[in-house]
Amino acid sequence: MPWESVVVRTTRAVRFAYVSSLSILVVDDEPSIRKSVALCLELEGHRVQSASGVEDARQAARRTPFDLAFVDLRLGTHSGLDLLPELLSAQPGMRIAVITAFATVETAVEAMRRGAFDYLPKPFEPSQVVAMATKVASLREPRTGSEDGLLFESSCPEVRQALSLSRLVATKGATVLLRGESGTGKTVLARAIHRWSNRSTSPFSTLSCPSLSSELLASELFGHVKGAFTGAVSDAPGRIAMCEGGTLFLDEVGDLPREIQPRLLRFLQDREYERVGDPATRRSDVRIVAATHVDLEGAVAAGRFREDLFYRLNVVQIVLPPLRERRDDIPALARLALERACGKGERLEFSTEAIEALQRRDWPGNLRELANVVERAAVLATGSVLSAESMGADARVRSAPAGQLLPLEALEEMHVRKVLSSTRTLEEAARVLGIDAATLWRKRKRYGI
Repeated sequence: MPWESVVVRTTRAVRFAYVSSLSILVVDDEPSIRKSVALCLELEGHRVQSASGVEDARQAARRTPFDLAFVDLRLGTHSGLDLLPELLSAQPGMRIAVITAFATVETAVEAMRRGAFDYLPKPFEPSQVVAMATKVASLREPRTGSEDGLLFESSCPEVRQALSLSRLVATKGATVLLRGESGTGKTVLARAIHRWSNRSTSPFSTLSCPSLSSELLASELFGHVKGAFTGAVSDAPGRIAMCEGGTLFLDEVGDLPREIQPRLLRFLQDREYERVGDPATRRSDVRIVAATHVDLEGAVAAGRFREDLFYRLNVVQIVLPPLRERRDDIPALARLALERACGKGERLEFSTEAIEALQRRDWPGNLRELANVVERAAVLATGSVLSAESMGADARVRSAPAGQLLPLEALEEMHVRKVLSSTRTLEEAARVLGIDAATLWRKRKRYGI
């Protein structure tokens, strides 16, 4: 049965499954294969580009972010194997499925060694192509609700370098320190490092260091036994024990209370710890990935952060640049955020002026703020085209003319930003505001600070 006949009979029910849509590159020197695979995938709601050879594939990878590529191993006089490292270097988040009519164990092993995600021998059925795309979609970064996934759509050299380094260290097991402003995608990258590692089938957990008091944070991290403190009505294993064999992500580790720092240092050095209220020493095989927006070197110099702990955390440092330093990415990121904000079957687009307005903004909340602004504009849209005014109306208030009446929430945000910019630590800012550090942390997240 011809490929085209088979493809048309694939399930149309999921053809507009928006949240599962992938950006896919098909590289094959046979026009019939390119056309058939593209048709099959487009019927499932995916966006497909085709390339007939190595140079076309290189140019496509420079222009467009892809989630998945199908690459033939024989491309005229060129080898698809040699193309794999180039594509992965250009787009570290891409998965590559190699396809070939000359399948052998040796070529499969070599393709995997060069970074292939999977292997598809010719001839193959449309269902196999769809299954491959579905598999990649299930592993892909989350695409709704925040900045998740936007990190991986970039032409910025610094972002690509960060992703390449992350893939490299993922399988090494070393402690990783992610640095960058709030909203730049550190949590997303931490999840990706876990997923790319040989610990991916074991638990991953996130613990926000500023969100709890030092006593509760110690219990949450290391666990406690019944009766260890008021309210400890039963034993609790703690995040370290719960993540055995996996990865524990310590978010905003620069705000870790000073009294807990020696206990974390000991765990990083010896993999040993004790639960609160229990003298028994325990061991655990858990990888630590930490993140901070704080100037840790300055915190060390000021005596707020232990120097030895800093060096233990800073084995491999990966820096994510702020959105204002990757303005060329903003049009593609905004369109991707809009796609994810749209309802099923809904189609919205930006006016040229709207894109220009987005590129002019400083984005102190980075990817998270961009996603929120676009989602809000999409929810409030009355037509199919989003204007520059809709972007401005949804922007966070940074300042206001004298005498202008503002909502209470906007005034609170302005005051929180002012205090944070005028103080050296979160603890000091919380004291000035008259709230505890956990409340301040929640307000920072709420306002994208």
